[in-house]
Amino acid sequence: MFAINGLMVAIAGLILSSRLGAGSPSAGNIAELDAIAACVIGGTSPAGGIGSVAGAVMGAFIMSALDNGMSMMDVATFWQYIVKGAILLLAVWMDSATKRRA
Repeated sequence: MFAINGLMVAIAGLILSSRLGAGSPSAGNIAELDAIAACVIGGTSPAGGIGSVAGAVMGAFIMSALDNGMSMMDVATFWQYIVKGAILLLAVWMDSATKRRA
């Protein structure tokens, strides 16, 4: 499992450095926020539980559409982080609210 993870990270690093044209240690800063938000939006509970691949892919699609849309509208990076964080908080709040009712 860890070997597969290492292989996937190496491939992702190669792709990212080829897109940037250089290696930068700060190239992936705040990328984990997008990954966690995509999974939570897709239905994976942050408190543990079962999620689906389709839900995670749908969450990734929503986050990438949001990111691309805000970039095309020339929204400042500071505000993009705030919007993404607010959406993540909303998704976590909705998850906890539905668990309380069940």
